[in-house]
Amino acid sequence: MRYASLISPTELEAMMETTPCVIIDTRDPESFAAGHIPGAVNLHDIFTYLATSSPEGIVELRERFADEFGAVGLSGEETAVLYEQSMNTGFGQSCRGYFLLQYLGYPKIKVLHGGFAAWTAAGFPVSTEAAVPEPKSFPISETGSDLMMDAAAMLAAVKDPSIVKLDVRDIDEWIAESSSPYGKDFCPRKGRIPGARWIEWYRMMKPTPSGPMIKSGEEVLAECATVGITPDTPVALYCFKGARASNTYLALKEAGVKDVKIYFGSWNEWSRNPDLPIEEGPPY
Repeated sequence: MRYASLISPTELEAMMETTPCVIIDTRDPESFAAGHIPGAVNLHDIFTYLATSSPEGIVELRERFADEFGAVGLSGEETAVLYEQSMNTGFGQSCRGYFLLQYLGYPKIKVLHGGFAAWTAAGFPVSTEAAVPEPKSFPISETGSDLMMDAAAMLAAVKDPSIVKLDVRDIDEWIAESSSPYGKDFCPRKGRIPGARWIEWYRMMKPTPSGPMIKSGEEVLAECATVGITPDTPVALYCFKGARASNTYLALKEAGVKDVKIYFGSWNEWSRNPDLPIEEGPPY
């Protein structure tokens, strides 16, 4: 199938010859230094930044990433192409970058389908030379501002049965054995947002000879149907910090689900506010 926002290694290799683009490697600096797509820039903060949804936190997030995306050369004219190691090993970090750029209103965004592993599997060249980007003025827009939910919006969604609250965390987090991928007790509370349904984020992908890839639209909708999601269902996604949710966000949007938002503060923020309700223990 043809994807709107996912680009294959072959398509990217051709684009690099014909189209202004900024290739953003979201992996850690050590992995980037060991070998990356020629001309790529490294921006690991896309993955590590822990966001909060307070008004001050949102201002900080918008300003920080406008500065960082501008510093690597995005002005609105270039296509941003993001990648991680592979679709199931970076916790969705390239997709987190995709979502952040959509939220900031950037007009041209692609994710390398299969990540760096697919690029090398296709036999394309690898470089250890770091590119020196030309800083640009990043154009913040409000066109994507409604994609990101704050804690108040998520609490309102908890009270609205028409909105599916979709938890895509790993199973140990869903059953309240662990609070985060950073350790079982990283957050003060373990559990789920009340009324949430669960599809582990891995289920949006399938194995291929070039590594895990996001499933076809039909396959993604079949997974969604197991928790009552159709293309017309409003969906509020969350995970721990918005990365795995961004992987699912991209899969759902490619499959044609119309109304998808992310509670970007996710469990890292929700669990730290004792005034916000949670469900604890196994989800029986």
